[in-house]
Amino acid sequence: MTIIQSAKVMKTGAKFFITVVSLAILYAWTINQANDIQKAEWLIGTWENKTQKGSIYETWTKTGNTEFSGKSYSVKDKDTIVFESVRLVKENKKLFYIPTVKNQNDGLPVRFAAKTISENQLVFENPEHDFPQIITYTKITSDSLIAEISGIKNGQKRKQAFPMKRVKR
Repeated sequence: MTIIQSAKVMKTGAKFFITVVSLAILYAWTINQANDIQKAEWLIGTWENKTQKGSIYETWTKTGNTEFSGKSYSVKDKDTIVFESVRLVKENKKLFYIPTVKNQNDGLPVRFAAKTISENQLVFENPEHDFPQIITYTKITSDSLIAEISGIKNGQKRKQAFPMKRVKR
């Protein structure tokens, strides 16, 4: 084998090595990105918060590998009244909670960035939003959670908790 042939073999081997390493890094990055939203899969299903005025429901479905869709609603007689639609979406290496609330914010979505993503808790923040600035979901058991909104409203700290039981997976 000549020196030129040896150099070509080394160059081909180096390209192959770089390609394999690049693919391995890309795979690891993709798995890590998916893991953030996978940690939230315990939300999937329908949850009920019983109140004195009736039940409020929250239903979450998986709409893709990087997105969940949620809605909050009540059922009166046979009518479903939707209060809020939510997208939980992985974008640009971050997880966002993006609610659109009827009769608020001119019907436009508001983005809350994830601050905590664990197997038992999701915390989203938007310090620029009027209220709430923080939205938290805490898994108590596989069939119960507490959703909470908190922040500053009219100069005072406020917090409202919504205990929920799973009614459907």
